[in-house]
Amino acid sequence: MARLVRERNDIIPILGEVFRAHGYEGASLQVIGAATGLGRGSLYNFFPGGKEEMAAAVLADIDRWFRDEIFRPLEVAAASAAPYLVRTAIHEMAAAAAGYFQGGRRICLVGAFALDGVRDRFAAAVAGYFRAWIEALGAALVTFGLSPTVARARAVAAVADIQGALVLARALDDPGVFDMRLKAVVTALTAGWNGVG
Repeated sequence: MARLVRERNDIIPILGEVFRAHGYEGASLQVIGAATGLGRGSLYNFFPGGKEEMAAAVLADIDRWFRDEIFRPLEVAAASAAPYLVRTAIHEMAAAAAGYFQGGRRICLVGAFALDGVRDRFAAAVAGYFRAWIEALGAALVTFGLSPTVARARAVAAVADIQGALVLARALDDPGVFDMRLKAVVTALTAGWNGVG
């Protein structure tokens, strides 16, 4: 059944799933057209830059979602300097990540692009996504009394663990791996906080 596409923003989530399923190279205009119900002319009308512009739009949409749902709440909690708000924000980060990645069933497209041959083409977007997550989480962890260096190291480890858990859950076809590691990440990040403040 063809989907009703009225504007460019209607296409972006569909494109994201096409790139997740087929990779950048495998997502031909024929595959994209079949998924969106649009012909080449309509696709180029929405995305004059072709597939590269489509992928850039998908990455920008992912970045927007993560900024709104994960990075900004961590930044707000960090700015509050209230450890209990940071602890809450870390739990909310995990819940948002679990929802977005469908409990380990959905790959991280940014991570996939980082490993793919197109990494250099989208290097700024890929690096920006990971840097923003690490910086927001690291700033939040400083509220627990950690030095910026230690907080950043823990943030790097947490993001790496989440990304690695996604890969492992897919490789083993076991979403429980993602859930288990996500819980471990939250425990590791909040373990040093004594509940005061």
